[in-house]
Amino acid sequence: MYRIVNDFPNELFKATEGPFISLYQPTHRHSPEKNQDVIRFKNLVKEVERLLELKYPKKEISTIMEDFIRLSEDKQFWINTYDGLGILHAEGQTIIYKLSRPVKELVVVGDNFYIKPLIRNFQSADRYHVLGLNRHGFTLFEGNRYGFDEVDLDEDIPNNIRDVLGDEFTSSYITGRYGAAGGPAVFHGSGSRKDEIEKDTEKFFRFVDRVVLENYSKPTQLPLVLVALPEYHTLFRKISHNPYLLEEGVKTNYDILTVDKLKDTFWEVIEPSYLRKTEALIQKFETSRSQHLGSDDIAQIARACVENRIDTVLLEADRLIPGRVNRETGQLEEGESGAEYGDILNDIAEIVISNGGNVVILPKDRMPSTTGAAASYRF
Repeated sequence: MYRIVNDFPNELFKATEGPFISLYQPTHRHSPEKNQDVIRFKNLVKEVERLLELKYPKKEISTIMEDFIRLSEDKQFWINTYDGLGILHAEGQTIIYKLSRPVKELVVVGDNFYIKPLIRNFQSADRYHVLGLNRHGFTLFEGNRYGFDEVDLDEDIPNNIRDVLGDEFTSSYITGRYGAAGGPAVFHGSGSRKDEIEKDTEKFFRFVDRVVLENYSKPTQLPLVLVALPEYHTLFRKISHNPYLLEEGVKTNYDILTVDKLKDTFWEVIEPSYLRKTEALIQKFETSRSQHLGSDDIAQIARACVENRIDTVLLEADRLIPGRVNRETGQLEEGESGAEYGDILNDIAEIVISNGGNVVILPKDRMPSTTGAAASYRF
């Protein structure tokens, strides 16, 4: 059975038996474009089957195709799509990534997964968190330059002030209705109401700061953009211990968040951080190369991959070098043009990730070399 995943890399990357199927497709969030997504998917599934028929018996193909056919008939799945899909299948397992950036249509059936489009989607260089906050509740989002989506909090993490404070919630000053997150609140009570509200708000903000830092910011090290009214910016920044919280935020009510309206605004806030990160990676490569601990020679990088000597490799977006990396010797093997026949840069990415190294995809104009790759070595 297929399953939707968010972790990258996934355990399926450790699969050793093929066929390895990689399917990528742009999708849409809104109609009428959305209505064509499942039709395009069915056409790509036919291409998967055609490629399998070149190497495998029909009985095996029938079993492999079951998940793809079920997915094509899953109406609920196709109602809730983002901007792209990445689907990987091996050893009877199928995982699905809903992507927040468009991808080119592609089907690859080979000896390993084609993961470069996924790397670009999940790399930390241009990803960020958004914290929508008011004194009633909070919502966390994750995005990149193309858009953002709400993060599903763990079940044991409350997201509103009443559940967070519990018995400590100061409700004695309230005799009227307490508004829900995002809605107006009507209060009737004593003269100390303002002080009590401020105390509760500060307690709640301290909880939010701690939860976001420990559960999301530290594990991902993504920059955090605060979206809140100006008065909440002041209080939250005063009590926050989150080193990933950016100085610049968005001063507005977070309940008006929409992808179309605010994604450009968020990227304006994040872009300086992105440029600093990429510049640091480029400088690291230049320093490493000057000390003979780095290279942009593809053959040298391939050998270093197999020897588990690469700390970070920068790869050029949309560049394909036909061929393969021999996983035993590190030698390059020439191949025909097209991802389905092998891509040396994809092999390098896959090997580096499996060894715990870092892979960053950069646009051509940001690359510090013309070869398509630039690597910094561990030793």
